[in-house]
Amino acid sequence: MTVAAVMTYDSLVDDIQTYLERTDQATLDKIPQFIMLAEQIIASEIKFLGNLVVVTSNMVQANNVIAKPARWRKTVSMNVTVAGKRQPVLLRTYEYIREYWPDPASTDVPKFFCDYDYEHWLVGPTPALAYAYEVLYYERAQPLDSSNQSNWFTEYAPQALLYGSLLQAMPFLKNDERMPMWQGNYDRIIQVLKEENLTRVADRQAIARDS
Repeated sequence: MTVAAVMTYDSLVDDIQTYLERTDQATLDKIPQFIMLAEQIIASEIKFLGNLVVVTSNMVQANNVIAKPARWRKTVSMNVTVAGKRQPVLLRTYEYIREYWPDPASTDVPKFFCDYDYEHWLVGPTPALAYAYEVLYYERAQPLDSSNQSNWFTEYAPQALLYGSLLQAMPFLKNDERMPMWQGNYDRIIQVLKEENLTRVADRQAIARDS
């Protein structure tokens, strides 16, 4: 019985080396960087439902700053539970929250949130209690390396990851006539992934409206 091939970090490294037709150590040492850059670019082009994560925790009483989860990328929504009922915490700008709730020592149920910095949210009003909250957000995939052999990209977008990595090698290698072919293959795969993702998002929104 033939077993279907599954991409891993090690197999991707081997494939990149084979496609580049290079065995010099300088190029081999750069392959992990090519892969890392390709992961970042693919993630910036498409917000995958596969990377949509829900986290629940509790706010800290009298503290209006909340730490974001590791590998946070973009917040979709936030809600807070008060007396057993969930209510939305709405996205606003930093300036809006500071103007709406200028005294952080004053407390109430949070109504608004914003990105305070890359690692924290700011809420207003400052929580009066340790309210339970829930956040829906896009997470950056755990980067590939020798100790992390697979992630969302290897499972659902292996071709994009391969051609994306090859494209990242081009500025280093210079003047490879195969670049237009790799660019074309990458663009086609990314377009298919975008269309599939839009369909999933539309289906999810339709289910939410009907529920």
